Amino acid sequence: MSSHKLTLAKLFTAQLFSGAGIASGYAVGGLLAEQITGRTAMAGFAQMSVILGAGLVAYPLATLAGRYGRRTALTLGFGTGTLGAGVVLVGVSVGFLPLFMLGMMLCGSSTAAGLQARYAASDTANPQKPGQAMSIVIWATTVGSVLGPNFTEPGSRLGDFLGINPLSGPYLISMGCFAMAALAAFSLGSVRRTTAGTTPAEVPTPAAGTAPAAAQASATARPSLGESLRYLLSRPVARYAVITVITGQMIMTNVMVMTPVHMDHQHFDLSAVGIVVSIHILGMYVFSPVFGWMADRWGPRTVINIGMVVYTVTIVLGIYDSLLPTSNFLILNTALFLLGVGWSMFLIGGSSLLVKSVDGRMRVPLQGVSDSAMNLGGAFMAAFAGTLLNTGGFFLINAAAAVVLLVNIVFAILANRRAQSPAEAPETIPATVR
Repeated sequence: MSSHKLTLAKLFTAQLFSGAGIASGYAVGGLLAEQITGRTAMAGFAQMSVILGAGLVAYPLATLAGRYGRRTALTLGFGTGTLGAGVVLVGVSVGFLPLFMLGMMLCGSSTAAGLQARYAASDTANPQKPGQAMSIVIWATTVGSVLGPNFTEPGSRLGDFLGINPLSGPYLISMGCFAMAALAAFSLGSVRRTTAGTTPAEVPTPAAGTAPAAAQASATARPSLGESLRYLLSRPVARYAVITVITGQMIMTNVMVMTPVHMDHQHFDLSAVGIVVSIHILGMYVFSPVFGWMADRWGPRTVINIGMVVYTVTIVLGIYDSLLPTSNFLILNTALFLLGVGWSMFLIGGSSLLVKSVDGRMRVPLQGVSDSAMNLGGAFMAAFAGTLLNTGGFFLINAAAAVVLLVNIVFAILANRRAQSPAEAPETIPATVR
């Protein structure tokens, strides 16, 4: 087996366990927060804590990857998630919301590590086909994530058997899964360092009279956060790529975190909630290899544009369901499946567009910026999702998602107009991105 395939296999394994761990507790996080506080508005803060934790950890993990390699960053990310699941169990057992939310934030580290794994796969791939490598690792999450929510009921029984809150039982499964993901990441061994992210062809030729060593040091020096942001703001295509990843996460988070709570209010049981979450997560990952191939074959923007259509259908179905006297299980499943598909298209399309539209030196820092921003955006939506549901029901949840989608469409139009400028097109939109 080639080193590239071996690396993909290990990343695949880490993603499988990570996906199972994240999904195992996903369906009950909001219910636990509502149970601890007795307030529906606090339900969204549980998932907000996970996403906020992922956002806060994403950039430091990328910095760590740049200095010490992906193995160190991924192992630490999944290991921190393992600790977080344990803290969640303690927080629930003592009924102390701040401790519970701290544990959820630490669990977010596994989310951040899982997202970084897709870039770890692209590090060893053909530079012109990053979508395919990323999508294979993203697809690995399918098996674990689809199985994870179905651990909700067995996890609940396990918790009851152990004498703890039954709803916290799934986090025992999460803890074990995150630990296995950390072991898989640690086994990566000597994976190509991502410090510079450049190939020899990307290192500028030293100017006449310039010391080659000094020129190479300048080319490979790690850029600061400020320099990375200035670079991003000056590139409309790269900026749109990051906006796509952010808005895709915001739309998905806003609807998904409140769906279990909405279903609970509609008197669906935990098994039904687990099915809907499983179907949603299936949509998030099952077609990722296809979308990766599409991004490499027809361009990332094609994938993003189709994702816009999918998100539109999702929102229409969600609004329709909210207007029914009683929520329809089939419509919810369809809407949540398409919600996952739209997220996948935005994530793969946006990530591929980012990889193809920035130079090697800026690639890893901007990947960290993108992942951090997408999770912070998701955390922002999750923080207000409970209030939105409490105020305007499932209708307002989907209406807010529609507003975010409109923002993405506006940025798409702006990026397209800027890319048409003859002065900017050669610099900002390489042929591989068109």
